[in-house]
Parts: sequence; structure tokens; C-alpha cells
Amino acid sequence: MKILILNGSPRKNGNTVHALNALKVGMEPRHRTEWINVVDLNLQGCIACEACQQNGGRCVLPDGGAELMDKVVAADMILFGSPVYWWGITGQLKLALDKFYSKGDELMTMSKKLGIVAIGEAELGDSEYRLISSQFRYIAEYLGWEMIVDEKISAGAVDDLARNKAVLGQLEKLGEDI
Repeated sequence: MKILILNGSPRKNGNTVHALNALKVGMEPRHRTEWINVVDLNLQGCIACEACQQNGGRCVLPDGGAELMDKVVAADMILFGSPVYWWGITGQLKLALDKFYSKGDELMTMSKKLGIVAIGEAELGDSEYRLISSQFRYIAEYLGWEMIVDEKISAGAVDDLARNKAVLGQLEKLGEDI
């Protein structure tokens, strides 16, 4: 299986990167993975011009959206990772998610798997995790995809997760089980 990992964190070595790396370590013996830091794509927000609906799903904005969507179409699973910013995913990851509109009709004909890893400072019972989980469950339902990863992690300081070998081990095992 080809798994596309979309890292929505602007930090190059924060908790989200550590979580996604642990999952990747578990996945790599059996699956091909590709990692994209969405903050490096210089994505622009949708301007509702609808050109993508007339030209085969290509966003006309001069950013990394078209290449991103080619990779999404080619993948069997899309794994999103994000720190929690104001009860949701980062703006950078939301921009990447909004690019899905350009290929929406095509994506609905594909059988894919979806996952989200959300890392926040709040305790795991906090509503921010439920909001993010619900958003991705609705996306999976809308597209007809199977949501197979819905991980919530509480880690506040930049290096909290790097020091938590138990959680990193659980994430690696989760990656193995995919």
C-alpha cells in the first residue's frame, strides 16, 4: 500500500513530527510511504473560481496544490498529522485539505483509507479532539473512504512526545497494524 503522510506542523522537530515518524517506522516494512511537509508547499486558499471543475481538477493558483493532488490520487491511504490550533488542525493543513475540492468527484470514486493524528496540549477528553475527529470522519464518509487511524495525543512542550517512549511505541505498533 502507498501511504501519503501530510505533516501539518510548521515545526520541523515537534510532537507531530515525532508521532508521524513513529507511525512511519511501523508502516515502512510493509508499505511505501511518502512524507510531505505541507508548510513547504506554499499553498493558497481556494478562491471559488470553479476552474478546477472545468479543467480536469487542476487548481489554477500558482502553488503546490496540483502536485499535492496528484500524490493524493496516487496514494492508497492519506495520513494527516497536525498539532491542535484553536480547536482544529493547522491552517496550513486545512489549505491542503481544501485542495481536495479540485479532485472531489474523482476522489469519491476511489477506495482509500484515511487517518488523522492530532496532538494538543489539552487532556485527551477535551472537545478539540472530538471536533477534529468528527471533521475527518465526515470527510471519510463523504468520500466513501475508510477511516482507519484516529489518534489523539496530549503533549504540550515541544519535546514531550520525543521523551514518551511508551506512546511512541504504541504509535509504531499502530503503524505495523495498518
